[in-house]
Amino acid sequence: MKGNHENKIEITEKNFYFEDRERIIDFLAEIRVYPVYRRGRVYFINRSKNPFFKNLKDEIIRKLDLKSEEDCRKVREYIKKRLESKRKNRPIRKWLKDERPREMLIKYGAENLSSVKLLAILLRTGNEGESAEDLARKILNDFGSLRALDSASVNDLCRIEGIGVAKAAQIKAAIEIGKRLFRESAERKKKIRNTEDVVDYVCKYYSLYLRDAKKEFFNVILLDSGNKPIKNLELSKGGLETSVVDIREVIREASKEGAASIILVHNHPSGEAEPSVEDIKVTERIANACRLIGVRVLDHIIIGKNREDYVSFLERGLIT
Repeated sequence: MKGNHENKIEITEKNFYFEDRERIIDFLAEIRVYPVYRRGRVYFINRSKNPFFKNLKDEIIRKLDLKSEEDCRKVREYIKKRLESKRKNRPIRKWLKDERPREMLIKYGAENLSSVKLLAILLRTGNEGESAEDLARKILNDFGSLRALDSASVNDLCRIEGIGVAKAAQIKAAIEIGKRLFRESAERKKKIRNTEDVVDYVCKYYSLYLRDAKKEFFNVILLDSGNKPIKNLELSKGGLETSVVDIREVIREASKEGAASIILVHNHPSGEAEPSVEDIKVTERIANACRLIGVRVLDHIIIGKNREDYVSFLERGLIT
């Protein structure tokens, strides 16, 4: 298997005519498709964006005479060698030890590594022709920030070449662990004494989840007689209307948990924290209903895009 074809092979269903085995393998390497043999049949691990590939599979199998796992394994090895020969960088395992992200973390501490290197450790491997660090850099450049990466869905991540469901899930899981660590500091709060405590608790418990949410979420914090949070409830998502925020459910949960007071929390997907007329009306209805069972509404916090972008109804004099 000799030869080195440097030019990119443009193949469509109509011009796929060549019989040269080497050129076919070059084509598979170009579009990163690998044959595998399972249950008596040949399949392809397909990372191809070539819209015609699915119509070429049978012809490729015939021309490469793929009839067994051994046949497929040999072709995979040839493809890997083709890709390796075109690689412009060295894989991380061949870097100097002091330059490898994982070894750097152990030696210098995670806090001293760049976001690119930390993400590379999560990814573990790169894509054909690029290291995990190259792939990490591409991801961060594409999304622009870790916050944007947090807001991205698994499907959004998978649109980046080299990112499949497994890598996307690793990224989302790591970010979620970080958010839960931040939330734990709110859960250790023993007592809410003033508006600053309310805002601090809400920001630590909810902000990372709600600040970039594309829907409205309405939540209730239940507190005991010592103003200690005892439970957080998500009552609705999607809007802030009377039909969505069920006041009876607020009363039911407060009664069931023996709450002495509650704090209302919701977000505006626009990022603007200014309360609407409907926000004020719903808050007033909830407060009036709670008074009937001896429960106080201490505050209603609307979360904006950043920590400082919030509105406290208590500070505004909208709750008495």
